[in-house]
Amino acid sequence: MNDVKRPGPLWWLWYAYGGGLPERFAPWVLHDTTCRTWWLRHVVRILVQIAPVAAAIIIFVPGPLWLRTMCALGGGIMGMIFAVAYVHETAEHRLLKAGYPVGTGVATRAERDRDKDEAAAARYAERYRRS
Repeated sequence: MNDVKRPGPLWWLWYAYGGGLPERFAPWVLHDTTCRTWWLRHVVRILVQIAPVAAAIIIFVPGPLWLRTMCALGGGIMGMIFAVAYVHETAEHRLLKAGYPVGTGVATRAERDRDKDEAAAARYAERYRRS
């Protein structure tokens, strides 16, 4: 990851709202959608998308504060449910916009998990071989 060029804050906001990044950021997009915490990164992007709408509801909609806050919270929860339901599709779409073929994210994460599973199996075998 050290040689991968990260986007600046404005490029990241553009990316968080669904915009495509220049080609120089393609390796970062692959990392962003396939690293160990890729799903957490997705949730953070969704929170960044929801926050301005929730703030606008709380600030500008007339009515009691508790009602505006609950409306914003309810809308945010619904948004998160849909966003998490389509987390894999969204990641694949981001990779497709970055120039990667369909299935790259699934294959990369499967390879990472396969390596992790093999290491865990080796530790298990070593531990219980002694017993």
